[in-house]
Amino acid sequence: MSTDELTSVDESRCAKREATPRPAEAPESARTSRRPLRLVLAGFAVLALAVGATLWWLDARHYESTDDAFIDVHVVKIAPQVAGRVARVLVDDNQTVAAGAPLIELDPVDFQAKLDQALGAQASGRAALAQAKAQQAVAAANAQEAQAQVAVAQANATNAASQLERDRPLAEQHVVSRQQLDNDLANARSTAATLVAAQKKQAAAEAQLGVTQSQIEAARASIASADAQVEAARLDLSYTRIAAPRAGRITRKNVAAGDYVQTGQNLMALVPSEVWVSANFKETQLAHMRVGQPAEITIDAYPGVIVHGHVDSVQAGSGAAFSLLPPENATGNYVKIVQRVPVKIVFDDALDAARPLGPGMSVVPTIKVR
Repeated sequence: MSTDELTSVDESRCAKREATPRPAEAPESARTSRRPLRLVLAGFAVLALAVGATLWWLDARHYESTDDAFIDVHVVKIAPQVAGRVARVLVDDNQTVAAGAPLIELDPVDFQAKLDQALGAQASGRAALAQAKAQQAVAAANAQEAQAQVAVAQANATNAASQLERDRPLAEQHVVSRQQLDNDLANARSTAATLVAAQKKQAAAEAQLGVTQSQIEAARASIASADAQVEAARLDLSYTRIAAPRAGRITRKNVAAGDYVQTGQNLMALVPSEVWVSANFKETQLAHMRVGQPAEITIDAYPGVIVHGHVDSVQAGSGAAFSLLPPENATGNYVKIVQRVPVKIVFDDALDAARPLGPGMSVVPTIKVR
């Protein structure tokens, strides 16, 4: 395209723009009157925001809240105290049970046999005690007889010795014969030997009496041991019936009839109805937190439901300090991190049975600290 043609095109465009009608401009007085109104509205908006923020801050500073909070409970582990074969399982998952309700029954045959054996040993021990007491009575009679024989032998020996002493001077004077003196001497020696024998028999009888006393003590000890075995066997037999230690709900049941279970094996868990909130607040939120302060608790599982409670206690230490691998700040490079401290919050309101709470459920507590 030539220069003349380009010039003509530009002139035609300019003519069109000049021909297009422009909007009527507002008078200068109208624009001037709108500016103060806008400034006033903007000022009111800023003032309202400032007042709202101030009121919010004044109200929010009275509360501390955290979303690092969960329902907590002391879960009871159900485990057998004896090993055996499971005969019956009487509960199912998530079933509500009362305190003392039967949960599991083990086969009691082996434990009944042990109890019968212990009862037999107990009866045997009592029979042995009766026999030892009878033998003691016999030994006591023998000891008394031996004591009497010693007295008789003592009298005979004394009499024979006296006779010998009387006849000895008479024999020297030939008043009595030599044979009579020999007889007196033999009689004195015989009675003395009889006395020694009687004394030894008495000692043996008294020793036998001591033996029977020892037998009685041994029989009594045997009975005491048998009584303990009977009690242990009865306890083991009672342990074949596993009952709920407290009221709650059954969870994580992992046992069935026919299983062979060991002592201490975890068979199921019992979740009691007494629950609370473990809220992990930042340590910077604890400055004004005290025991007894009221709290409002919202539960994630039940939106719109607010439950009231209060602060029960604050853990003496951060959660990290009691973890499996607590931090060791004396080694390596140290980076300061705000710690979390568990706070126990208990419920004041009665919990709705239609909205059950279990360990680990998320909640958001808000505590009024001022």
